[in-house]
Amino acid sequence: MRSEEEVGRAIQQYADMVRRLCLLHLKNEADTEDIFQTVFLKYALSSTAFESPEHEKAWLIRVTINGCRDLLRRLLRNRTVPLEQAVMQAGVEDEQRSQVLEAVLRLPEQYRRVVYLHYYEGYTASQVAELLGKNVNTVYTLLARARQRLKAELGGDADGT
Repeated sequence: MRSEEEVGRAIQQYADMVRRLCLLHLKNEADTEDIFQTVFLKYALSSTAFESPEHEKAWLIRVTINGCRDLLRRLLRNRTVPLEQAVMQAGVEDEQRSQVLEAVLRLPEQYRRVVYLHYYEGYTASQVAELLGKNVNTVYTLLARARQRLKAELGGDADGT
């Protein structure tokens, strides 16, 4: 079991990341809060010794994704939030970034996950592969396909501009 100070530090440091991950998967503020509490309760009760801050962050991401999957499986539901509301909840103000976020939110889940972890959280493809339990080449393929879909939807050309 972790100390109150350690749990408080983790919440302060990782709360935004956990909430964004939950919103990407659940598209619902109430369920996001439930998983958020569950993740940090598991963190508080866990005796896992982390090798580094990156190991701790990866553990929290894995627990968050698993919690979201479990909730979706358990409830067997398909409730969604309008994209406009999800964008407002994410706190994106810039119109161009807002359009990109909306496009990312419309991607199928397999693409949405890798795009979020790679571009929003800054993980390398090999780290994303490890977090999601996938082959590195699979992650590269998912990122490439996601970029193609985003370029087609947002009107970008093939050279990345």
